[in-house]
Amino acid sequence: MKPHAYDFLKRLLEAPSPSGFEQPAQRVVREYMADCAETIETDVHGNVIVGINTGGSPRVMLAGHCDQIGMMVRYIDDKGFIFFNQIGGLDPAVLAGSRVTLLGRKGPVPGVIGRRAIHLLKQEERGAKIELRELWIDIGAKDKKEALKHVDIGDPAVFVPGVTELGSDLIASPAFDDKCGTWVVMEALRQAADKPLKCALFAVSTVQEEVGLRGARTSCFGVDPQVGIAVDVTHATDYPDVDKRSHGDICMGAGPAISIGPNINPALGDLLLRTARQRKIPFQREAAAGGTGTDANAIQLTRAGVATALVSVPNRYMHTQVEIVSKSDLTHCARLLAETVARIDGKMDFTPK
Repeated sequence: MKPHAYDFLKRLLEAPSPSGFEQPAQRVVREYMADCAETIETDVHGNVIVGINTGGSPRVMLAGHCDQIGMMVRYIDDKGFIFFNQIGGLDPAVLAGSRVTLLGRKGPVPGVIGRRAIHLLKQEERGAKIELRELWIDIGAKDKKEALKHVDIGDPAVFVPGVTELGSDLIASPAFDDKCGTWVVMEALRQAADKPLKCALFAVSTVQEEVGLRGARTSCFGVDPQVGIAVDVTHATDYPDVDKRSHGDICMGAGPAISIGPNINPALGDLLLRTARQRKIPFQREAAAGGTGTDANAIQLTRAGVATALVSVPNRYMHTQVEIVSKSDLTHCARLLAETVARIDGKMDFTPK
């Protein structure tokens, strides 16, 4: 991965952007893409839409969502402890002991998620399912009045950002789901800008995927593409205690996963597979027997329908503080998209035969 691209990835990961509060990450996207874009627009929903060769045909949309899971302040008790709702899919079992950053009106506020120590739990409580209401955020306030000087009801919070290198190829950080998808589609557009494109190409950093694929739906309606490729993460299954019979065989460092199934347009899916083989780009096949629960689902069903595909980056420990991805998978994913869109022209027919 080139240094400037790695720097972009780190800045994305370090910009807090829980669903509905994506502006810090979107500022990073707009700044990074300014030197290669023909157009950069931010719609009323907050999606950032970067276009090149915008008069070409057909219109192709690449989508990766920049929002991350998080928390929202719902109640502050008299002692200044903060109770919270979840933004997106949080697992309470991994929250206790986490360091968090609250996005207060005066700036970021550090905190930790607390729970009664195991010594103070009754025997029957040990090992029981943890409920969100049993957890709280401690910002060191002496009482509610002091806490309210820093945070308020409705303020969001995220796991403390930070990137950790693991070995020569793997990196761990909160929010790879799906800031790495935003990274991929923007890098793919940068690479495609150096090719003789025939299609109009739009790379979209979508919002609010974690709360219902919302940004993909609105941005796709606005872009009005004939072809759409979503990039998200998928579960790597190459670590202990994962049943490959149920979840497939997806490995870190083996290349992006190309989905096959009802959410995928057959001609577009085949184009991705052929491009990967011909350009010698590593890839994996992933079975998707229904709607994928990603931006691809919303894109496919927009207006009268869009020829849609899904390419995914293998991810360990999804929706935790230590999501892991492979730098080589990211690089290969961006190249696969750039090489694929360079082959799309107005003569292609994506109607299933």
